[in-house]
Parts: sequence; structure tokens; C-alpha cells
Amino acid sequence: MFSGNVSVYGQLTKSSGGFKIDHPLDPENKYLLHSFVESPDMLNIYAGSVETGENCEAVAVLPEYFEALNQDFNYHLTVVGQFAQAIVSEEVHQNQFTVKTDKPHVKVSWQVTGIRRDPHATRNRIAPEEEKPEGEKGTYLHPEAYDQPHSRHLHYEREKAHDEPLEAIKKQVAAILATSERES
Repeated sequence: MFSGNVSVYGQLTKSSGGFKIDHPLDPENKYLLHSFVESPDMLNIYAGSVETGENCEAVAVLPEYFEALNQDFNYHLTVVGQFAQAIVSEEVHQNQFTVKTDKPHVKVSWQVTGIRRDPHATRNRIAPEEEKPEGEKGTYLHPEAYDQPHSRHLHYEREKAHDEPLEAIKKQVAAILATSERES
């Protein structure tokens, strides 16, 4: 359990993840939980909306670091409020791209994704699949998800080694308490 900021220098792996916040509509009684967006790529997602002018074009402006950080762009456009067609007429250049519609004054919601290309990401790509090391084969991170007993958990032996002394201490404490109660 952490409270406050946590920094990890290196790779962090997890089985699942998300955020948990006080529910904005009932913060005293509920939580809101969302899952992280995950991908085998080091994917960044940017979104916004523009409205085309009389010339049927609009420029979507991205952060000034966009091209330095990303490569392999994918574009997603959705016309809002009316039937119209929209295209990316000019791809990302100088951290912006141009949207063109077949009518003027069309609101277009956009999303652009890019794969990180910064030096750290380039040197530390995540392999989406890997063989388990010999000592971990036959075990599971979440055996219950595969209807397997907890004894098949990757850390079962370590947990058992930790729990056995703990159980012995609990028994000793119970015996001491029982003796002191009898003596009172």
C-alpha cells in the first residue's frame, strides 16, 4: 500500500491495472473504477475536436513534442451533429494535421495514436510474448482464472514458507494467552 507519489525507474509489469477514484456523481458513497488501455505497442493516444471553416478545412494541433516522441501515426475521425464526410487531407507535419470535410462548418472529433520512438522506448521495447523460465513453467500468476488450485501459483512455495512460521507464532501466542487466562 502506497500513499503519495511512486516512481519506478525501469520496467513495471502487472497483471491488471486501472484507476479508482471517488465517484464524481456520489463521492461519499461510491467509487468509480476504470481499466487501463493496454497494447503490445508503446502506444500514445491524443484526442480532440475541430470545426471546419468556410473552406471545409480545419487544423488539429498536437503537443509540441508529438513528432519527437511518436512514429507510425493512426488517425480516427468522427463527424459530430450532421451527416458529412471527413478525411485527413494532410498528415502530421510540424505537430499538426489537417482535416477536410465535404461541407463547411462541420465538427469533427479526432483521435491520433503514435508509437513511442524516444531513446528509452527504442532501447526498451516490450516483447508481447515470452517463454516462462524453467523454474516458472507449470505455474500460474492467477491459477484461479484457469480453474487451477492455488498450489499452482508462481509464488506458492514462497507464500507457504512465509505462512508456516507465522502459523507457528500464532499458535504460540494462543497458547500463552490460554495459559495466562487459566492463571488469572
